[in-house]
Amino acid sequence: MSTTDTQLKRLPLAGIRVVEFTHMVMGPTCGMVLADLGAEVIKVEPIEGDRTRHLLGAGAGFFPMFNRNKKSIALDLRHPQGLEAALRLCVSADVVAQNFKPGTMDKYGLGYAALGKLNPRLVYVDHAGFLPGPYEHRTALDEVVQMMGGLAYMTGRPGDPLRAGTSVNDIMGGMFGAIGAIAALMQRMQTGKGQEVKSALFENNVFLVGQHMLQYAITGQAAAPMPERISAWALYDVFTVKDGEQIFLAAVSDAQWKTFCDALGFDDLKADPALATNNDRVRMRPTLLADLRQRLAQRSAAELSAIFEARGLPFAPITRPEDLYADPHLKATGGLADIRLPDGERAGEMAQTTLFPITLGGERLGVRLHPPTLGEHTRELLAELGYAREQVDAMHAESAVA
Repeated sequence: MSTTDTQLKRLPLAGIRVVEFTHMVMGPTCGMVLADLGAEVIKVEPIEGDRTRHLLGAGAGFFPMFNRNKKSIALDLRHPQGLEAALRLCVSADVVAQNFKPGTMDKYGLGYAALGKLNPRLVYVDHAGFLPGPYEHRTALDEVVQMMGGLAYMTGRPGDPLRAGTSVNDIMGGMFGAIGAIAALMQRMQTGKGQEVKSALFENNVFLVGQHMLQYAITGQAAAPMPERISAWALYDVFTVKDGEQIFLAAVSDAQWKTFCDALGFDDLKADPALATNNDRVRMRPTLLADLRQRLAQRSAAELSAIFEARGLPFAPITRPEDLYADPHLKATGGLADIRLPDGERAGEMAQTTLFPITLGGERLGVRLHPPTLGEHTRELLAELGYAREQVDAMHAESAVA
């Protein structure tokens, strides 16, 4: 047995088949989580391919990031033979996941209402912009729900709402879809029946800002945007230091404050009765921070990092995403893995991607299958579904498959 087979046998979702009709980030994230956990995930693509494969700019990493460990079958759902193959796949599945606009899957007879009758054990994960209600007809994007859900307000400066720097709702919405799928599979073990799971961008975003909603409910004070918030700690900020470098430094207890003062020789600050407790320092925060910025300006980020690490104080250099490829912790712990790029000018070349951020039995969940090329597994999967080679050739000639 190969190493890959041995690893697969140990993975918790080995033996589970997932069929996904997804694009962009939210739905593919759900499939990626299930795939990383060992499920056989089959991505159904149109014969011209998932358009996400060819996005530019900020979207260039979407397909290779969220479609590893999957197989690809290319079907034309508008063609009777392509639709029949899709139905056969869904009947064979434990989980079907989709994230197209409301009504799209029902139009093809691939919604839960139809598939649940053909396959009563099916778990169907519907990723949407909104859960059923007044907004469900709206078209949603990550940025849309960040704006209407309070997150952009909290991230930006007053009067300047700003989306978070990554697809937080799409990714977490897909993760919640996967959590729902796993829960439904566990319940199926008891009842023998599947069910529909719904995950939505807007509700995901509201969950993310729930702590700020409760802050208002408890204190009566509206949460200020993060750049203007009243910090719970005085030393908890980004400092510009020698040569213009930046570093985040923190001391979140009285003991850490004393350690900070000792480490940097700030005996006068340690002895100042006006700075004796955390709340004292918060009250003095504007003045204290201005003083600390002057004192730290000639220290290098590397020097401060070494001091804070040696003393067990919280710190973080300000890092760009591309810098993480050289991060010693990620390299030492296997947090990055090689994938083969499936599309574009660099198709066939290797690049490194980030792995799912957990360990099982002390091991990371690795890459078993590279992100698939379009229709890479079409013939293999159709043969499993009972199609003869001649039938597949005919379907290909009629462009029902690719």
